Amino acid sequence: MQNQILKVGPLLNQEGKLINPGWAKELLLDYKRSAIRASKHRIKEWDYYCIINHESKKGIALTIADNSYMGLLSVSYLDLNKPMEITKSSMKAFTYGKYKLPETSKLGNLSVNQGDAFIEFVVEGNDRIISVDYEDFSEGKALKGEIILHQPSDMDSMVIATPFSGDSRAFYYNQKINCMGVVGKIYFGDEKIIFDKDNSFGVLDWGRGVWTYSNTWYWGSGSGLIDNVPFGFNIGYGFGDTSKATENMVFYNNKAHKLADVEFHIPKDDYLKPWKFTSSDNRFEMDFVPIIDRNSKTDLILLKSIQHQVFGYFTGKVVLDDGKEVYIKDFLGFAEKVLNKW
Repeated sequence: MQNQILKVGPLLNQEGKLINPGWAKELLLDYKRSAIRASKHRIKEWDYYCIINHESKKGIALTIADNSYMGLLSVSYLDLNKPMEITKSSMKAFTYGKYKLPETSKLGNLSVNQGDAFIEFVVEGNDRIISVDYEDFSEGKALKGEIILHQPSDMDSMVIATPFSGDSRAFYYNQKINCMGVVGKIYFGDEKIIFDKDNSFGVLDWGRGVWTYSNTWYWGSGSGLIDNVPFGFNIGYGFGDTSKATENMVFYNNKAHKLADVEFHIPKDDYLKPWKFTSSDNRFEMDFVPIIDRNSKTDLILLKSIQHQVFGYFTGKVVLDDGKEVYIKDFLGFAEKVLNKW
């Protein structure tokens, strides 16, 4: 049975185990890296932002991740008109927490300068300021700029605290903040990408945890406006034992509406063929027409990662907690399948 977390408290007990597995609409439990009792090799921490302009159909995604044995800075530039994407990453071995990712999404700044890449995430009140300066991002052209995401104080988010079966000290603590309005500019060579709060929206994926070695997860997200009302969704599974907490939510006018299980129906032979999404409670039924597959494959025998993050258009219906039906058509978002052995 799903368990809603309603009270503040520590995330882990003295043995490094989850005290209260479940889901919430805000970050109520306190994460402390020092409370972890598992091997330091297995600690994974990341902040990931994805911002899309629904009008120009251009976007950017940025990651700062400290996966213990490997630190990662990654930037993706997206042009869904062409369509095309460019992703460049800078890696550093054996970081083991040296990036000092904040222990909460509410406070703390994160700044990493590595190789020819600089990424900074700053929290100032209800704003999240992202700065990037990536020299020689592609074909000698730099990618740089600053954008600001606004998170209203009354905005709900998706939070899960999930264990992993078979390992009592493994867990995933995750917050997804959808529907943040965005303003700012990114320069890619001579090209200027403008983000405006009326047509540009971002999502934060804030993840902290101890992971088991082999995992496959599915995640989908969208943020925008429906009839001038902020609308978004977060769907997914594969993030540990979700018997007490799934991450399926719809956001309407900044309020969360909890869903049951959502299933991804992905064509087996081609990620760019149409997908379908269905839910056990019939409250999230979508068709998905892919535009571009941002994919990568790393296979180092012991370490393996196969990623397919597919951007495209969602069309279908969601049902809110009060029974209101919301229909969307050609709504930009993404869905992904990621396999990791790490």
